[in-house]
Amino acid sequence: MTQAIMVQGTGSDVGKSVLVAGLCRLMARRGLAVRPFKPQNMSNNAAVADDGGEIGRAQWLQALACGVAPSVHMNPVLLKPQTDTGSQIVVHGKVAGVARGADYKRHKPRLMEAVLDSFERMRAEADLVLVEGAGSPAEINLRQGDIANMGFATRAGVPVVLVGDIDRGGVIAGLVGTHAILPPEDRAMIVGYLINKFRGDVSLFDDGLAAVTGFTGWPSFGVVPWLAAARRLPAEDSVAVENFGGATGGRFKVAVPLLGRIANFDDLDPLAAEPDVSVAMVPPGEPIPADADLIVLPGSKSTVSDLRALDANGWRAPILAHAARGGPVVGLCGGYQMLGRIVRDPLGIEGAPGEAEGLGLLDIETVMAPEKTVRNSRARSVAFDVPLNGYEIHLGETTGPDCARPVAMIDGRPDGATSADGRVFGTYLHGLFDSGPFRQAFLSRFGVAADAADHRSRIVDALDELADGLEAVVDVDGLLAAGRAFKG
Repeated sequence: MTQAIMVQGTGSDVGKSVLVAGLCRLMARRGLAVRPFKPQNMSNNAAVADDGGEIGRAQWLQALACGVAPSVHMNPVLLKPQTDTGSQIVVHGKVAGVARGADYKRHKPRLMEAVLDSFERMRAEADLVLVEGAGSPAEINLRQGDIANMGFATRAGVPVVLVGDIDRGGVIAGLVGTHAILPPEDRAMIVGYLINKFRGDVSLFDDGLAAVTGFTGWPSFGVVPWLAAARRLPAEDSVAVENFGGATGGRFKVAVPLLGRIANFDDLDPLAAEPDVSVAMVPPGEPIPADADLIVLPGSKSTVSDLRALDANGWRAPILAHAARGGPVVGLCGGYQMLGRIVRDPLGIEGAPGEAEGLGLLDIETVMAPEKTVRNSRARSVAFDVPLNGYEIHLGETTGPDCARPVAMIDGRPDGATSADGRVFGTYLHGLFDSGPFRQAFLSRFGVAADAADHRSRIVDALDELADGLEAVVDVDGLLAAGRAFKG
């Protein structure tokens, strides 16, 4: 039977996604047919799978690490928060409804069946399935009906490796406390643990490892240092935006308002990777830097809500002032919609019905509609006549005079809009800056040199570096052996 191992964490953002991606790459380089799997993800950072539909960006990355096409069955349940209390539910890549947190519980039995169906599909085509948990199994208040952590592991009979993040402190308590709080049947699923994000001399933690093993009986599979390659990979969710890994010393300054429902923010990664570019995520309540050379409005899961947030944070006036001075402004997906005169959501598709005044920097308007566009796209830049490869995930129809100056031709159809002076433009195409030739041509307008390589090649290099780092410190053979020996 195909082997499977699940990576769970003592908390959120302990590095599960990156560890699974690195292990996927490592195992694939050993010649194994590997598939990633995450039963339930919660993120507005989505990707488009090759078999049609949305999955979490982390599972797209993990599929790339495995050298296989991403599939909706790698992340069968995706929750996309669009209000403080409600999320859009995506099942097998398609929107299945919207639920508030309390209402979501009643969906879980049906969703578990979808999860198990996808898991069996992944097992059928792999030697090894590496499963990623969500949050922490120690959230025992969420254990009933759980499909993301121990609920899945116990139902599918998958052994668990528990990850603790030493960088945030309290890692011994986190691991030992998880052991103490779990019910016996869940505790029995754990075959060992990993320490992640260690800085300094690892030997100084030998007593810590002995203490964890002494309290829990679990073996250590290794101590993973802080690996620089991890910062060059797309982040899974908005928790990571606060620690966005852009360069800080680049002379060309890009400001990005940190919207409450920001989505697909890894669109900014290719710019942040350029040595001469610095990307600053502007948090709520902070002013947009007056010396910004470029303002980028990112994607949003709730455009009307985030437009109102622009005003609440005092960002509208400085954005308009920047544009009035001749400063360039770029809008991506929801950010593109914000650049227009108005955004209407009469059916309440992204929240309560309503509308919001746009920035008016483009002569366009957007009306939200129930049909959702989800597709991978091959395109070509109109301004620079270079190829673009990206994807579309959006609601709404955008029309207006400035659409006569499209940003790209996607599969032969025009997309986006550009102001008459060319300084403001927006597009529905995610991944615009991934194209090395486009990024190089765009930045050259401002006298900034850029790498001509496509950003995906940078990601692949980072995955190889990550796998090298893990192979040096993780007892991979011991981990696989523990998984094989697990009896459930």
